[in-house]
Amino acid sequence: MTASARLDWGTTYQVTVLELGLACCGVEVMAALDRLSDLGVTPVDGAGEAHVLVVSGTVTDVMLPAVLRSFEAMPEPRYVISVGACSNTGGPYWDSYSVTKGIDQALPVHVAVPGCPPRPEALLEGLKALHGLVNA
Repeated sequence: MTASARLDWGTTYQVTVLELGLACCGVEVMAALDRLSDLGVTPVDGAGEAHVLVVSGTVTDVMLPAVLRSFEAMPEPRYVISVGACSNTGGPYWDSYSVTKGIDQALPVHVAVPGCPPRPEALLEGLKALHGLVNA
């Protein structure tokens, strides 16, 4: 990727991403994040360092409190990207008693990336959409 392709995040805040890969979409997101460092996006291991939370995969009702704690531990400004059908709506498991029917029921989702699973490039498009939302 060229320098001209870089997202211009720097004037507002440092873009750090915490990825919660809860199922198969997590593999696609990890592949995408591996390539996004050239664009000024830095994956981190702890919620205390992240400004963007990427939730990918099936969120179960048992896992939801951990996802909420991760979000609450993030510093302001904080943003949420939901990746994949399961995170967005419950996916093919929507009628299961143990699956959260979309993370947007518990967190403010700024960008939802569709797909089952979405291609790694879809996360880049989601980050571009978030960039446009933040800098609007």
